[in-house]
Amino acid sequence: MPEEGSSACVAGIIPARWGSSRFPGKPLHSLAGKPLLQHVHDRARECRGLDLVLVATDDPRIRDAAEAFGAEVAMTSPDHPSGTDRIAEAVASRPEVTHIINIQGDEPLIDPLLVDSLATTLVSDPDCGMITAACPLGDGDQFDDPNVVKVVRDCAGHALYFSRSGIPFPRSRPAGLQPLRHLGIYGYRRDLLERFVAWPPGILEQAEQLEQLRALERGVKIHVIITNHQSIGLDTPEQVPKVEALLAAQSPP
Repeated sequence: MPEEGSSACVAGIIPARWGSSRFPGKPLHSLAGKPLLQHVHDRARECRGLDLVLVATDDPRIRDAAEAFGAEVAMTSPDHPSGTDRIAEAVASRPEVTHIINIQGDEPLIDPLLVDSLATTLVSDPDCGMITAACPLGDGDQFDDPNVVKVVRDCAGHALYFSRSGIPFPRSRPAGLQPLRHLGIYGYRRDLLERFVAWPPGILEQAEQLEQLRALERGVKIHVIITNHQSIGLDTPEQVPKVEALLAAQSPP
């Protein structure tokens, strides 16, 4: 929570839509006895750095289910091209919100401590307009996998570039070289988020199909926190058994 006397108000927003091309209705798919979205919401509610947790959706089925398990819901337009646009609308009517954490709605194993770390850094550093996270990249096959987004940082911890290609290219292997996998969680200062969604997609964003490059192309510094947490998302129905096993392994005996 923000310190006493602080005017900061941090909202955790979980965008959720029904129409996933690979997994329609994914937010309400049952995992270990409750909807995927509820798992994410429960994790977000554990975060000490969030003052508010909202589900942002355009679908009444998701709204009704979320309200049934106690979530606060913001209904948004069905025409948003991305979750970022959806969270921007969700906070438009909440003038008290100063900072926003975009929590992916398909990651039931999201670490509350990671969310808190993002929120704390975002609020405490007035020069930080945007923040995200990365973890050390695992096996060598991931380095060349275009579905695994990589990031490189400067010495101050700001992103130099994000890519679906393997970066940095290991022409040599200096001591300490560690490729990083980008994790799809973002934090924004409110004014930066409002500017971000007003900007048109840039050339690099269109080429890589990575929305965060829009910010880099505009000169925004994106702070990248390093974590050992490797977020696991649910992308297809075939992954359900694996994710349920991971949930069971984390459950108290």
